Amino acid sequence: MTGSPIIETRGLTKTFGGLVALDEVDFQVEEGSITALIGPNGAGKTTLFNCLTGIYQPTRGQILLRLPPAAGTEPQMPLNNLRPDQVTALGLARTFQNIRLFNNLTVLENVLIGCHPRMKAGLWGALMRTRQARAEERAMAEFSMDLLGKYGLGAAANDLAKNLPYGDQRRLEIIRALATGPRLLLLDEPAAGLNIAETSALDDLIRLIREREGLSILLIEHDMNLVMSVSEKVWVMEYGRLIAAGKPEEIKNDPVVIRAYLGEE
Repeated sequence: MTGSPIIETRGLTKTFGGLVALDEVDFQVEEGSITALIGPNGAGKTTLFNCLTGIYQPTRGQILLRLPPAAGTEPQMPLNNLRPDQVTALGLARTFQNIRLFNNLTVLENVLIGCHPRMKAGLWGALMRTRQARAEERAMAEFSMDLLGKYGLGAAANDLAKNLPYGDQRRLEIIRALATGPRLLLLDEPAAGLNIAETSALDDLIRLIREREGLSILLIEHDMNLVMSVSEKVWVMEYGRLIAAGKPEEIKNDPVVIRAYLGEE
């Protein structure tokens, strides 16, 4: 069910001193799609993620998020100059190449932290333990347990995050991102460090999340088997520029991509 872009960039450029990390990038993710972004190390993929999620501010260019239909609103909203928490509140959630869990908290507590953007009681309500705050906490605990059960970690809810197998730590980070209530889920090398069986389970998890949650998913990934299996569209970067875009089979057989990234026989 793909269609209009949920997010797009126009002329997006990011420089660090004399280094051009992103060079006039025109990029989009279609609503409801599973899209992959590939390229050699240093191509600018994570810089693009960091610009989309407010960690970096672009040097120039636009980032536009398509808003849900509502009377009296503009169809797109610029994300330039927003903080990461503001971007998250608008429906973007991400994971990181290096897992960033709270290792000494439980699995459930990690997911509850992801629920924070959805809570309305505020700091004062939490401190004073108001009726609204207590009701929200109960609702978020039920919601978090439901997420863990849906995606295979319900039995580990009370385990410390650091005691999970590596593949389940990856899974937990994705579930925590889902707890923010995203419309677009960004996965930064989710297969990094996984074995073949864990990567196969990740493939199934990504498909299941899109099916159950109706999300758009964008992933950076070096595992070409995963990319070619799960993606509906693939974008290719090299030296901060987009050099190709198309369906997985088109990208796999594109001579420009083969020379730049996949390697020639």
